[in-house]
Amino acid sequence: MKHPHLLYALLAFVCGQSLAVEKPNFLLIFTDDHGYGDVSAYGPSEVRTPNIDRIGAEGMLFTTMRANCTVCSPSRAALLTGRYADRVGVPGVIRTKPEDSWGYLDPTASTLANVLKKEGYHTGLVGKWHLGLESPNTPNERGFTFFHGFLGDMMDSYNTHLRHGKNYMRRNSEVIDPKGHATELFSDWAAEYLRERAKVKHQPFFLYLAYNAPHFPIEPPAEWLEKVKTRAPQMDEKRAKNVAFVEHLDDGIGRVLAALKESGLEQNTVVVFTADNGGSLPHAQNNDPWRGGKQDHYDGGLRVPFMVRWPGQIKAGSRCDYAGLNFDLVPTFLELTGAKPPPGLDAVSLLPALRGGRITRERYLYFVRREGGVAYGGKSYEALIHGDWKLLHNDPFSPLELYNLKTDPQEKTNLAADNKKMFNELSAILRQHIQRGGATPWQKPQL
Repeated sequence: MKHPHLLYALLAFVCGQSLAVEKPNFLLIFTDDHGYGDVSAYGPSEVRTPNIDRIGAEGMLFTTMRANCTVCSPSRAALLTGRYADRVGVPGVIRTKPEDSWGYLDPTASTLANVLKKEGYHTGLVGKWHLGLESPNTPNERGFTFFHGFLGDMMDSYNTHLRHGKNYMRRNSEVIDPKGHATELFSDWAAEYLRERAKVKHQPFFLYLAYNAPHFPIEPPAEWLEKVKTRAPQMDEKRAKNVAFVEHLDDGIGRVLAALKESGLEQNTVVVFTADNGGSLPHAQNNDPWRGGKQDHYDGGLRVPFMVRWPGQIKAGSRCDYAGLNFDLVPTFLELTGAKPPPGLDAVSLLPALRGGRITRERYLYFVRREGGVAYGGKSYEALIHGDWKLLHNDPFSPLELYNLKTDPQEKTNLAADNKKMFNELSAILRQHIQRGGATPWQKPQL
């Protein structure tokens, strides 16, 4: 894998000249509740996602990546910090109603945007934030130079953009009331951001484009639903709506990628596509071939699409089976810029894999979610993966389960009673992770 900015630096050293080093731009596209089976690059699907697929076809498609959590806020907290979510105070979903909120982003935790901003990057967030509604946890206070999007957890409608009757749409700190479908707005705003950055010479950018879609409510525009019904008239109505919703999202992503190319930025921009967790089964989303969905610690809730494109640097059409986590992007991006990573990272750089090599560092993959209501009682439940083995709770009140993912990738046969040695070994490691997470408060301090 080539690194032109390193070559320029070497030439500057050899020639004794001061040469500008061109650092790569980053475009991170993050979708919401996007099932592994709802991206057609991963196999036969009712959904057609040509624009998303193209990112993988023109770069590297990862087949074994997982989200950091099976729900929104913890995944986003980990993604932006490179640390396990409970270690930055977000073991559960941050909601607009305090009595039902289960996380508080540690104000001292460094974000990817913080570090890249110090490295001279312009940092932009378009779309969903979901890590706080007020100071000190608003996007502009957590490293983003520019924010144009939605602060909250979900929209009651993609067309009104309200949540519990309140408006959480912002342009930086300004309350705004834009008209139109949120997916189209976010796509337009992202394209506009790219065109503006193209006018600025010699300043790299990091754009985090976080869509609300395809999170429920499933609201595809009527013309997109009609397209699906015309080609597949026998398809169940609920499923047809979700297929149309994802295809509408894919179209928006296509418009953003077109703006990147038209602006002359494509060649030196690392584009990543992934999602915060698996799809919601009650809303007819597809996580095939994995068991379960959103909220589950089975792989249907954790396995997500993941692909990286960088023209001329990452071999087109390449595939990687490395079993990593979304937050591995933090050290990856920082290594590409030469930035010093903040202390305490739990993530691992994907750069060796992107270069066509292997990542040999042994690691445990840890997952946690805390939730309220009768089903969860405000308690947490966890999972741990090491090599072929996976230990999990799928709710706080059921016994731990143990699976061999190599021989049983669909997690059908619980081996907890049959392999006590592995069960005890992973249980001990899991307890250590829980203890470390317990050191960080997950509720806002009371003054």
